Amino acid sequence: MEDLSIAIENYTKLLGFPPTWRGEHPGQGTENALFPLDNLYVELLASNGEGPGSDMIKGFLELNGEGLSGIALGTSDIQAAKNKLDGMEIDVSNLIEGEGKDEDSREIRTWKNLFLPFSLTRGVFTFLIQHEEGSLPTHKEKVDSQVNKLDHVVINTNDPEGLISLYRDTYGIRLALDQTVEKWGGRMLFFRLNHTTLEIIGKEDGKEPQDSLWGLAWVVKDIKVTYNRLISEGVEVTEVKEGRKPNTLVATVKSHTCNIPTLLIQHL
Repeated sequence: MEDLSIAIENYTKLLGFPPTWRGEHPGQGTENALFPLDNLYVELLASNGEGPGSDMIKGFLELNGEGLSGIALGTSDIQAAKNKLDGMEIDVSNLIEGEGKDEDSREIRTWKNLFLPFSLTRGVFTFLIQHEEGSLPTHKEKVDSQVNKLDHVVINTNDPEGLISLYRDTYGIRLALDQTVEKWGGRMLFFRLNHTTLEIIGKEDGKEPQDSLWGLAWVVKDIKVTYNRLISEGVEVTEVKEGRKPNTLVATVKSHTCNIPTLLIQHL
């Protein structure tokens, strides 16, 4: 993010609740804000000094501007995950100890990271994380107008078979759907984990294999109530309509998303 405070304001409106953690990463030159949902947490990340993390963010912003920059895959045994990749002769870095301190409570959380090379991830910034000491506070107030969880993240690829090899065979994520969509001449893949879906849109073009993160779809309890709240807070949202998936209602959020294509969805 270019300005963490502005991004926090935007996502507090979008999600319907404030972050429960705002801190910094000593030695990385970064600061963050975390929004816990039912099935994962959203991290807003910005530069606030000098360090490898700051360099990464500045490079991403220079190339892409604000947007969806990466995914973190949780594991309960990051050493075993590293050993698996080493055994597959994949050149990965050493495990990195991470630490964050909340600016309000001064509580500390620690974790271990394993950053995966772009040669493996095919262009998508990806790392593994194992949480250790400390925990992320949950938000206490539950209201019908807020976002509850992430339904799916959309990833574009020009090499569906190679992506299957990576996400199913290397990462070990379950492939739940693989179908050809005649209407637009491509393939749609669903990988499922932690009550969310990686939705892959595959269109082969004969070029070097490349994947890219595209957009997010958020689950809400009552989309009309959420729509009214967002409109009242100055967020631009399309009218609620029936979704392509049966028994769903959807609306597209057109502002306050930090340039991330964003869909709201209610499962009826």
